[in-house]
Amino acid sequence: MIPESHFLMLGAALFSIGVFGVFTRRNAIGILMSIELILNAANINLITFSKFSASPDGLGQIFALFVIAIAAASAVVGLCLVISIYRNSKTILVNKINLMKW
Repeated sequence: MIPESHFLMLGAALFSIGVFGVFTRRNAIGILMSIELILNAANINLITFSKFSASPDGLGQIFALFVIAIAAASAVVGLCLVISIYRNSKTILVNKINLMKW
């Protein structure tokens, strides 16, 4: 059986890669993918704590399903915003987009 620490290290590694991607990416789609990595790291931690805790209710799995549903909805909204911004400014580079300026 795989110990709990391996799952937590995997979640921490995914979270770190996601945060690094959010801060270093210039492409809006890359930033959205990094946010998805962060949410997947949270799912791994939720399921790990649910599996290795003494309560058999599966609350971590239920929360993970809610996080997956919210991540899917945010991905749809984010991609719609990226497509809308691309149609107006012809770029998806975050540092080139200045929608709030006149």
